[in-house]
Amino acid sequence: MVTVIQSAVAPALTENPDSARVPEERRRGRGAALNKSGRYEPLSRESFDDGWDSLEDLPPLQTRVQEERARTIITRNESPDLSFDRSINPYRGCEHGCIYCFARPSHAFLGLSPGLDFETRLFAKPNAAQLLERELSRPGYTPRVIAIGTNTDPYQPLERGYGLMRDILEVLENCGHPVAIVTKSALVTRDIDILARMAERNLVKVALSVTSLDRKLCRAMEPRASAPHKRLGAIKALSAAGIPTSIMMAPIIPALTDSEIENLLEEAAGHGAVEAGYVLLRLPLEVSELFRDWLLRERPDRYQRVMSLIRSMRGGKDYDAKWGERMRGGGPYADQISKRFSLAAKRLGLNLRRKKLNSDAFVQPQKGGVQLDLF
Repeated sequence: MVTVIQSAVAPALTENPDSARVPEERRRGRGAALNKSGRYEPLSRESFDDGWDSLEDLPPLQTRVQEERARTIITRNESPDLSFDRSINPYRGCEHGCIYCFARPSHAFLGLSPGLDFETRLFAKPNAAQLLERELSRPGYTPRVIAIGTNTDPYQPLERGYGLMRDILEVLENCGHPVAIVTKSALVTRDIDILARMAERNLVKVALSVTSLDRKLCRAMEPRASAPHKRLGAIKALSAAGIPTSIMMAPIIPALTDSEIENLLEEAAGHGAVEAGYVLLRLPLEVSELFRDWLLRERPDRYQRVMSLIRSMRGGKDYDAKWGERMRGGGPYADQISKRFSLAAKRLGLNLRRKKLNSDAFVQPQKGGVQLDLF
């Protein structure tokens, strides 16, 4: 194994990507195959096989979790593209390993790679619920819906052990605060007891993100997320418990998953979903190279078609972050996707009424003045 060190990170996919990929034996069950240094690092490090069979001594990549004593837990945003102005992320990085995840570049802020590091070097915030209680108790706090799962998945595998999401829900339930959840995990059904009680007070809604009904494609694209049928099963279980549940087709990938729009919405509606939404594939910063490398590995016959359509909807680029277009794209093909989705949703009775959660039941918690640990 040889590690090449450069003075800058190369933005383009190498002509021979096989030489830069982490060997399959080490990354089995992961989404990314590359692990280049983050864009803020002064030097770029990239390992490749030098042909001397030194890879036999390297073990498979293991998930490592570091506990982070966060100082704040509610993140604010002013994006005109989003329906919420605050969110919570109990974890950094995501073991689901979705190759298209637009949150991958955030790992560069930690000095880590948006590639394999993003799905193997994770951070948990064990004081999340305590911080939330304190922040909700601050004088002048005005309740609005808190979104959870908009960056990394709150129900990713390590939640089974940490239970941070359940702790957060308990705080929100106790003070009557509304919350909207997005996840790719059937683990959300673990918290049906809390969610059902909150739903009775109109305090919660849940969206299951399902990109495809093709289990083989999902396994390659989202290796550690719940299988599609389990996500649909979660929609059914949540709906049966009286919890408003929706389907998010996020993302729609042209020439790869867009052919499934109608079938996927039919399945979701049949399992009890009452709303539906979608996001067009986004490829910001390092995600572009990671996704293109994945396409070359997993769907080489679709590479040219997929990238051609993406660029036709992004002004000739892999990605355009322009407000109003970054979620849906522009041009004829983007318009066609939008119309197909809207017509299918209307035919199935989805989105007839958008659920507006209640903020009037909020009562500030009384324990927020407790001093937190300094370290």
